[in-house]
Amino acid sequence: MSSAPFITPLTLKGEHTTLEPLAMSHAEGLSEAARDGELWKLWYTTVPHPDGMKAEIERRLGLQAAGSMLPFAIRRNDTNALCGMTTYMHIDATHRRVEIGSTWYAKSAQRTAINTEAKLMLLTHAFESLGCIAVEFRTHWMNQQSRAAIARLGAKQDGILRNHMRMPDGSLRDTVVFSIIESEWPAIKRHLAFKLGR
Repeated sequence: MSSAPFITPLTLKGEHTTLEPLAMSHAEGLSEAARDGELWKLWYTTVPHPDGMKAEIERRLGLQAAGSMLPFAIRRNDTNALCGMTTYMHIDATHRRVEIGSTWYAKSAQRTAINTEAKLMLLTHAFESLGCIAVEFRTHWMNQQSRAAIARLGAKQDGILRNHMRMPDGSLRDTVVFSIIESEWPAIKRHLAFKLGR
């Protein structure tokens, strides 16, 4: 089965946020978003420094060209400002699985409806348009904020990949793996809609 449906760029628009196909034209706005909270200083994440934003966009677009990632820029609808990035990654069209990851948000967008709605749109597309049987989320063991946010979505922890990868600073990352499976999606969709007041 071809992975083409996964790697076809598309725009997902909601009430609070819009996910746009990532493009080089987003570099300046995403650099400003990363400065909101100086996110690159968090050692347990890999948020690009504003000066490296163009290179990070090029990297993600290269993975898109190779068929392993579908990257988005995240725009908040109230101000029209860019406020982060997210992707479908580790695309497995044969087994109908994707990971939602490489996600970061400007500090002012964190713990708002923006993340909940973005995840609702990405999950809806994955399960209802792409026919996924599971969607994964992965994060650093030390990233307590990310782990809590994933759990709040309704995802279940599958396990921990110890010494899974080396971070840019040379430290080793234990990766916590979460997932939502197809049979859980209807209840989680209702849960996320309820959180958004729908």
